[in-house]
Amino acid sequence: MLMRICQIPNPLSIRLDKIYTFAANSKTHTYMALIHSFEKSGNYLFRNRSHIPVVLFILAVPVIYVTNISYLSETTQLVFLALAILLSVTGFVIRAITIGSTPAGTSGRNTKEGQVAEQLNTTGIYSIIRHPLYLGNYLMWIGIVVFTYNIYFVIIISLAYWLYYERIMFAEERFLEKKFGQAYLDWSLKAPAFFPAFTKYRKSSMILSLKSILRREYSGVLATVFGFWFIDNLRHYFETETFDYTRISTIVLAATIVVVFILRSLKHYTKVLNEKGRS
Repeated sequence: MLMRICQIPNPLSIRLDKIYTFAANSKTHTYMALIHSFEKSGNYLFRNRSHIPVVLFILAVPVIYVTNISYLSETTQLVFLALAILLSVTGFVIRAITIGSTPAGTSGRNTKEGQVAEQLNTTGIYSIIRHPLYLGNYLMWIGIVVFTYNIYFVIIISLAYWLYYERIMFAEERFLEKKFGQAYLDWSLKAPAFFPAFTKYRKSSMILSLKSILRREYSGVLATVFGFWFIDNLRHYFETETFDYTRISTIVLAATIVVVFILRSLKHYTKVLNEKGRS
């Protein structure tokens, strides 16, 4: 009789087990829902990332208008300008190294077809950072923002950039994890997402290709130069209420447009910049 009583299930225990199971399933469901939400929003943000420069230029107008730089000496302004140009050039160099030293079919995506990756690239610059192109983008654009001489604008844009691209990076990494599995996980544990770990560098088997850089990066350079021209001429207009078409920034922009026109023509109408095994 005692044995039978001991074997009778405790109703309270059964109820607690159901509660724990429900809570665990609910937590898992919420976690997976968040993952899918982040992935979906990341893909959406990536497809619309081309709107970022437009938004940046619009926001720059009131920022330039309210920013008082009269208290800055000419030397200080030159230091800010030098820093701004250095940041943007560094960003371009990072992008150029990435584009010029990676083969076709490596991790990446296409705006029309979605995620595209035939192989996982883990050497060269990708051995020290998982998202070098986004780091390069940030530096190129933050250089323009620094040229506004408004520290608050720099902070706001930096935070906005991080919030925006964090979702994009999440979506990309979800795709790579699904496609490459353990190989991706092993690489992601070694290479940081955004801040390079130079001690972990592994040489790439691909030689840096100048043709790839010239073929693919001229539009980014033009956008950056245009950004500096826009800030410089907008500030000059607010100060003098006139346009000066002989400013250095205008001359640099004109020269850049000529070079870009030549490169674009070579890309679309000749095979001079084509190279086998490069995207």
